[in-house]
Amino acid sequence: MKTTRRTLLAGSAAAATGALLAAPAAHAHTRPGGTPKPTVVLVHGAFADASGWNGVATRLVRDGYPVIAPANPLRGVSSDSAYLASILATLDGPLVVVAHSYGGLVTTNATAGNTNVKALVYVAAFVPDQGESLLGLQTAHPGSRLDEAALDFRPYGEGHVDAYIKKAVFHDVFAGDVPRATTDLMWATQRPADVNALGEPSGAPAWKTIPSWYLVARKDNVIPAAAQRFMAQRAGARSVEVNASHVAMIAQPAATADLIKRAAR
Repeated sequence: MKTTRRTLLAGSAAAATGALLAAPAAHAHTRPGGTPKPTVVLVHGAFADASGWNGVATRLVRDGYPVIAPANPLRGVSSDSAYLASILATLDGPLVVVAHSYGGLVTTNATAGNTNVKALVYVAAFVPDQGESLLGLQTAHPGSRLDEAALDFRPYGEGHVDAYIKKAVFHDVFAGDVPRATTDLMWATQRPADVNALGEPSGAPAWKTIPSWYLVARKDNVIPAAAQRFMAQRAGARSVEVNASHVAMIAQPAATADLIKRAAR
């Protein structure tokens, strides 16, 4: 009897797998004029994961945009950028690449030279020029509360250290306009960044050749709003501002999604 059940289950699984593999590829979502809507790639930053984009992704998918939110390794600017570039290389058609926080360094490097990328969107994100680092941009303007005292450091491997935001300050520093019940979970599941990534210089910036948009978070305690405005203006980005914390895409997903759709037109 057990053998028969195993055989039936195995056969069902094989049939289901075969059906999936045989299914035709999904057609690209199209605009009213028949042109395909771009795929929106959502890139998270440090101390976070792709679930932070859920509210934005839900709105984009509902409006017919293909969406992918890959994991950002958070190991180093050059290696993370190479990883994201390899993902982008697998996607056909026009792309809109959206970044939050440290993800801005990654997308600025990963999208350089990719002719499928039609727009860059920065959401409370770093927009580096060549040779600049996260730490340099974060401290160029006063107001950031994410300093060494706010971090826990945990060594791993040989010569590597991960940084985490301490629980005592996570809500107020990272996501002050998000309920504490939610930020407690965000703290528990945060993905750390290798401290080397925070000081690694950026390469040639894609925003010099790709149109960009920027969502400034006025109540950001990680990247001061003045720093965001400076980076957006330097990149020639079309900007909007919201009264949000550093995680503007969680606190105000509708405004974030609207800006992405504007960039995708």
